[in-house]
Amino acid sequence: MSDDHTRVQEFFTTRAADWDRRFPDDGPAYAAAVAELRLGEGARVLDAGCGTGRALTPLRAAVGPSGVVLGADLTPAMLEAAAAAGRGLDGQLLLADVAALPLRSESLDAVFAAGLVAHLPHPAENLRELARVVLPGGTLALFHPIGRAALAARQGRRITPEDLRAEANLGPLLARSGWRMTSYVDEDARFLALAVRPVRPGPSTADGALHRHTPSSATGTPTLRW
Repeated sequence: MSDDHTRVQEFFTTRAADWDRRFPDDGPAYAAAVAELRLGEGARVLDAGCGTGRALTPLRAAVGPSGVVLGADLTPAMLEAAAAAGRGLDGQLLLADVAALPLRSESLDAVFAAGLVAHLPHPAENLRELARVVLPGGTLALFHPIGRAALAARQGRRITPEDLRAEANLGPLLARSGWRMTSYVDEDARFLALAVRPVRPGPSTADGALHRHTPSSATGTPTLRW
């Protein structure tokens, strides 16, 4: 395991048990952000870096019982907290690195990622991995329940021009990673950047129709590599 992964695990392992108690009022912000993805019945979605799984319940509500909800996290303690909160009932919990997902290419309709970008060791490469598992025309939501300025104030630091989540930095970063940013909101109450994986020109997409993936199993669950 790399030093970057070890640091992330150590940071979240010590905080996992109290994470939800530290931020008890974030639920409505998560639900509102999930709604921005405009997921339909039966959609397949990944919560990348799901932590304690606070997005899993609104994601399940969005895709319905026929949809697929996956929650992937690198830290076992966070997944244990998600399971203890009953959120494993809303989505399948995976101990996995978002930099090397155990999922087939183009097997998902969307990715939701809360507070993820700051913890990515190689942002362009890692965001490209998220693009790999999403269908052309699929969407990405990069979310935080408070904006950059409010988060910096909470942490006792200043925002620097190098901040990856700054609009001037994030748009080009996403473009290099196989995404096109479609909207950007950074206010005290929330941070939310939406992006789409561009549809490749070709006979099946020339009319602008979104290609739909045929489920790989009877349940429609994306095929895992393990």
